[in-house]
Amino acid sequence: MSNGDLFQRDREWHPKAYAHDYKSSVTRSPKNALLSLDNTASELTGPTFGHGDIDPLDNDLLQNYAKTGDPIGERIILHGRVLDERGRPVPNMLVEIWQANAGGRYRHKNDTYLAPIDPNFGGCGRTLTDDQGRYVFRTVKPGAYPWRNWVNSWRPAHVHFSVFGTAFAQRLITQMYFEGDPLIAKCPIINTIPDPRAIDQLIAAIDMNETVPLDSIAYKFDIVLRGHRSTFFENRPEGN
Repeated sequence: MSNGDLFQRDREWHPKAYAHDYKSSVTRSPKNALLSLDNTASELTGPTFGHGDIDPLDNDLLQNYAKTGDPIGERIILHGRVLDERGRPVPNMLVEIWQANAGGRYRHKNDTYLAPIDPNFGGCGRTLTDDQGRYVFRTVKPGAYPWRNWVNSWRPAHVHFSVFGTAFAQRLITQMYFEGDPLIAKCPIINTIPDPRAIDQLIAAIDMNETVPLDSIAYKFDIVLRGHRSTFFENRPEGN
């Protein structure tokens, strides 16, 4: 891929490196001018996942870690499409998610929030997009949780998404939120994004057409990789 194939980064679309209300940005803000590094040939053509690497239960977080029963919480379906800037489907993309459980706690040794660990919920899954760029996950709706930003800061319910391209070095990461969550407008991290349109593209809409009656509510979250309508990503050289 040449530089001419990449879309110029829109600096007005992305947050500034330092945001007063997001305390962690103090240590994450670069002190020197940014450098743009091109991918090497090995990074662009390196190994990637194939269909044989995906287990049938990898995208079912209700079952892929369960030992003694179903996970606790509101059962949901997350689905959508991975698209390019012209609305064309992107097939065979590895999509990964990870999230807190219904109480707002991650299965990680560094998470010390007082909400209990769910013994039947691992909190992560993966799948490959089909020929129409579609993906789907079954899971539980994650809970909000407090974090040490200010005295009373809470993260809205969210799911982390990772999308791999044709090599491991081509990885984009973002967070998806849920329609109607009042904590979205109060989140210091989300409020670093200067354009409300970019925030709207991170919010999954309730999809009653895909909801399973008496079972699971569905949410639709499309991921656009490039162009003026692209999804906001936490790490992105435009064009990947």
